[in-house]
Amino acid sequence: MNRSELLSESLPESGNEPVPEPVPAFAPEPVPAFVAEVSSNHHRDLPRCLQFVDMAAHVGCNAVKFQLFKIEELFAPEILKRSPQHRARKLWEIPLSFISEIKLRCRERGIQFSCTPFYLKAVEQLFPYVDFYKIASYELLWNDLLIACACTKKPVVLSTGMATADEVRQAVTVLRQAGCLDLTILHCVSGYPAPVSECNLAAIETLRTIAGCGVKDKDSAKPSGAARKSSHLHTLNTPPESMKIRVGWSDHSVRPAVLYRAIHRWKVDMVEFHLDIDGEGEEFSFGHCWLPEQIKTVIDLVKDGFQADGTGLKEPVPTELPDRQWRRDPCDGLRPLKDVRQEWVRSRDIG
Repeated sequence: MNRSELLSESLPESGNEPVPEPVPAFAPEPVPAFVAEVSSNHHRDLPRCLQFVDMAAHVGCNAVKFQLFKIEELFAPEILKRSPQHRARKLWEIPLSFISEIKLRCRERGIQFSCTPFYLKAVEQLFPYVDFYKIASYELLWNDLLIACACTKKPVVLSTGMATADEVRQAVTVLRQAGCLDLTILHCVSGYPAPVSECNLAAIETLRTIAGCGVKDKDSAKPSGAARKSSHLHTLNTPPESMKIRVGWSDHSVRPAVLYRAIHRWKVDMVEFHLDIDGEGEEFSFGHCWLPEQIKTVIDLVKDGFQADGTGLKEPVPTELPDRQWRRDPCDGLRPLKDVRQEWVRSRDIG
């Protein structure tokens, strides 16, 4: 059975109602894709997981993302033996049996489904369901995981919190050599929450340079003085034509200004953020999770802003057409134009 057959057989039908096509994970430029990260806020409760999918669609996301891990394959045994805090994360594991139901709900809501695999077999377990894989910042150095995700030929999103430029370059090289054809590199600050003063959004352009994927525009192509002097800005070989590379921002700041700046100044292709639906999730108290109406306001404003850009053609728009004829006539400087006056007078005299 090939991959497409495996995917089609793995998803149950949801009755006779037509299922909408998923919104593309990457929206047409220049509007970035928004991805809601559920993380460990799900309480191991399937109805709550499905609520996250519903809420991600409601606030305007293109995708929702979960995490699949087992603490025995996440932490070294000597850590688990001595740390009740790390053993307690067993309660944060999402059951594998939930994955197919979450995927189905994503299809019904017209958004994409992603999940972070935290052990190698998870890549295979997730394959029939995910639209793209996410590799977390803490796993960036684990080549085996990068290779396993790349070999599926599905899109990969890579977070780069705590990483150096050389480590990012190495990870991109590993993914490319393993056959990754679609990569999004997320600048990330692994603080929970991340202070605004440490977000370092200018590093987004540095990631573009390192990955050899060019610049978004001439204004965002100018790195800071420190970055210009740094030797780490040498690039990888230009990616092959078949490999698409994007950059984005993985947010832990929960500050609208940071998102607006990442989008409008640094031209990110994707914004990932942590979502909690009610302030009761395991991670909400840390301070890096958005509530639905907070992030919905940001997403709505961003989309409205891009819609306002228009085509750039200087011509009357439909709203203006009725008033065009009521401009001053160049002959006598009075409103409206003379032919409109004549028609206006004639129609009223007849009436």
